[in-house]
Amino acid sequence: MLSRINETAAAPVGQLHTPKEGWISFVRKALGMSGAQLGKRLSLSRGRISQAEKSEIEGGVTLRSMHEMAEGLGCRFVYAIIPESGDLKDVIEAQARKRATALVKRAATHMALEKQSLRDEQNKAEIERLTRELIQNPPSNFWEAE
Repeated sequence: MLSRINETAAAPVGQLHTPKEGWISFVRKALGMSGAQLGKRLSLSRGRISQAEKSEIEGGVTLRSMHEMAEGLGCRFVYAIIPESGDLKDVIEAQARKRATALVKRAATHMALEKQSLRDEQNKAEIERLTRELIQNPPSNFWEAE
């Protein structure tokens, strides 16, 4: 278990996975520390430690509690929001592509009514062009729903 903690600490952020029992319990057990011992280090009851471990699993633990628990475990609490792909540019491009697709579809509908439809490859090319344009010059409503 100790080697898994060390491997996790050295892993890139995008490869981190929360243990099923939660970080507090996982690290505490890896250290061979009881809940009562952690509680004593933090001037908390064993019940409060148990409650924090349960809250973490349920997603209701506070950042402050995680920070305090990490300190009591002789560790550092790290909190981050990272893009799924690892690159924030991908998030921007996905939004630009979504908006460009909506614009082209709306225009295609009007053009079809006037019997001036573009071929699929022309629509795809226009989506790509608009995507690049939106990335370069995002409008003020870029993140609003279409």
